[in-house]
Amino acid sequence: MRKKVLVTGGTGYIGSHTVVELQKNGFEVLIADNLSNSKMEVLDGIEAISGIRPQFQKVDLSCSKACADFFDKQDEVHAIIHFAASKAVGESVVKPLLYYRNNLNSLINIMQAMKDNEISNLVFSSSCTVYGQPDQLPVTESTPRKEAESPYGNTKSICEDIIRDTISAHHDLNGIALRYFNPIGAHPTAKIGELPMGVPNNLIPFLTQSVVKIRPQLNVFGNDYNTPDGSCIRDYINVVDLAKAHVVAIQRLLENKQKNRYEYFNVGTGQGVSVLEIIDSFERATGEKVPFEIVERREGDIEQIYADTTFANKELGWKSEASLEETLLSAWKWQLSLAENWKIV
Repeated sequence: MRKKVLVTGGTGYIGSHTVVELQKNGFEVLIADNLSNSKMEVLDGIEAISGIRPQFQKVDLSCSKACADFFDKQDEVHAIIHFAASKAVGESVVKPLLYYRNNLNSLINIMQAMKDNEISNLVFSSSCTVYGQPDQLPVTESTPRKEAESPYGNTKSICEDIIRDTISAHHDLNGIALRYFNPIGAHPTAKIGELPMGVPNNLIPFLTQSVVKIRPQLNVFGNDYNTPDGSCIRDYINVVDLAKAHVVAIQRLLENKQKNRYEYFNVGTGQGVSVLEIIDSFERATGEKVPFEIVERREGDIEQIYADTTFANKELGWKSEASLEETLLSAWKWQLSLAENWKIV
């Protein structure tokens, strides 16, 4: 019997790529999403790539009754990957209550449903923001978590604590938190990719929209950080590589290969790249010129962070594979596909 995986937020950016990889690996997939930051048409892209249209239910998992009703109607679910969350650092600074309400309530409701419906396995979409601005780089899984620089980052830390404590109290539950660094790029088919609603909050879609003149220019938030070129440094990971890490995590849970009932892993490339280096790499990969301007720093941003992926590479048997220029080219092809097929403005 095929194992059934529930993917919350499965029509979103990372979720949709993970659904494709799960289906490629023989899993049955059910998506639960409220479509607050995604579109139903993403299902068409998933089907075009995999040949399989996943099951889909529109539901707001942050509502306890809606969540409970949703789970009551499901057949056996073997594992859950929880993506559904508000995720923009800058927006979270302006709208903290939205982030605490949505991100915390949805996880609490899902973990209650896991207990009520005897679902044992959870993979959680966490973030390197739990490390704050680390004292030493690169960060390992042993790097202390620090006070978050944004409400978004704080929700990820709190959610990790909720998972840890709930698993500790209930011995039939198991979980893995994947601490992402910065996902970028798109599926190489250009059938799915990052699909921001309105003005993008992330670097790459704003960059590509600036190149096609949907936006007047890319704003680089600060060039006076203590980095080689003054711009912020991040660890940019290809979204398909990231999606594959979720498949490995699910397999680890279902095959009882965990060393502990709650584990967490850094998922990145191990390479720090500055914003200005991203611009240069994009221009080399695509031959396109990026219009940009240096502006003031943005509240909530940390100076630099990148991963030590040794533990994830060894324990999960996973590592990132795509090059930066290959990844940026995929983002550009996706933007051209959007301009042609989606009419995103």
